[in-house]
Amino acid sequence: MLKEFKNFIMTGNVIDLSVAVILGAALNAVINGFVKEIAMPFVGHFVGGADFSQLKIVLDEAVIDATGKVVTPENSINYGSWINTIINLVMVGLVLFIIVKAYNKTKKPVEAPAPAGPSEIDLLTEIRDALKK
Repeated sequence: MLKEFKNFIMTGNVIDLSVAVILGAALNAVINGFVKEIAMPFVGHFVGGADFSQLKIVLDEAVIDATGKVVTPENSINYGSWINTIINLVMVGLVLFIIVKAYNKTKKPVEAPAPAGPSEIDLLTEIRDALKK
């Protein structure tokens, strides 16, 4: 059983998958950093400096006692964070699209192999011969 497990782990597919997961995590950090630190300030600038993360609908105000201590925290729908998440998703998708497109340009085009089987002339000859009979 140990030998089977070793053979399973040492196959190319498992090693390729583990490398892909590690690289994916690193790429995720790079792309999220780009989106948060470079792209989102531009988005905020073009929408008038709005910080979407602060947008919310307050359902219940926070209850504060006489000493200033919060007795009951505020209950709110923080839709601004959700808007930020959607914008991040679109921007991450755009960055990944650009990366994949650039990668695909570096690959050589693969020529499709010739179809196997008889050619059109052979098929037409067979049909002609069958019609003659």
